Amino acid sequence: MTRSLFKGNFWSADILSTIGYDNIIQHLNNGRKNCKEFEDFLKERAAIEERYGKDLLNLSRKKPCGQSEINTLKRALEVFKQQVDNVAQCHIQLAQSLREEARKMEEFREKQKLQRKKTELVMDAIHKQKSLQFKKTMDAKKNYEQKCRDKDEAEQAVSRSANLVNPKQQEKLFVKLATSKTAVEDSDKAYMLHISTLDKVREEWQSEHIKACEAFEAQECERINFFRNALWLHVNQLSQQCVTSDEHPSCMRISTPPRRMQSQQERLQGLTWQGEDPSQFLKAHQMIPITLWLMTTVCSISKINETRAFSS
Repeated sequence: MTRSLFKGNFWSADILSTIGYDNIIQHLNNGRKNCKEFEDFLKERAAIEERYGKDLLNLSRKKPCGQSEINTLKRALEVFKQQVDNVAQCHIQLAQSLREEARKMEEFREKQKLQRKKTELVMDAIHKQKSLQFKKTMDAKKNYEQKCRDKDEAEQAVSRSANLVNPKQQEKLFVKLATSKTAVEDSDKAYMLHISTLDKVREEWQSEHIKACEAFEAQECERINFFRNALWLHVNQLSQQCVTSDEHPSCMRISTPPRRMQSQQERLQGLTWQGEDPSQFLKAHQMIPITLWLMTTVCSISKINETRAFSS
């Protein structure tokens, strides 16, 4: 299937009409506007990513999180905060990448703007020349038609004066008729010359219009490919960001397995400041009444022995 080309469309039967050219320019302006909107979207997304990354960075570095924990849980919290820091850095790097893509889009727009400007200047000049030459041709046509009417009136005046006796008046009418015929011939030549010039201008405009269509079509194809690649790159960056963000929580989960948490509890129980085993605590408290009874019994026996010794 043959691809429809710009130069095979966007024409008009009216020589003064620029509707086809205007439609192409409007389409290119819409494409440039779409690129600008995508560029602004990237810039705003970059600002959001950077702001989120900096907030995460401040959170991981300034906000305390389990400072009094010990052993494996302490190390797990350290890994956790480090991974939050890494996620923040990823978002900041993504913001930089998005700004770089926005800059490339801006440069591309400006490059195409300069290229279009050259073609548009040529087309604007040829449109003005065509309109001006058409106006001159129409003025020449009106002048020619007026001279023809003047000639017809002179011929009618000569016909009416055929019965006049005054030769001077007849001579004046013949001179006027001859002058009008000369004027018709001159105006006819001028009119034909303007028609020929207008046709040359039309051919020049047609040639430039074809060149402009080819240039604008090439630009539009380039813009579509660039825009599509930029969109694919943006989606890939977001996908990579999701993968990277998911890897960091995985590192956190690896650093906090249940067995290590059990070891954490065992070590915690072994610390001297934590206290003694509950069974030892109960045994010690059960011995207190026995100890008190023994102390009371010993004291009583000692007093009895002292009293006997004194009596003797």
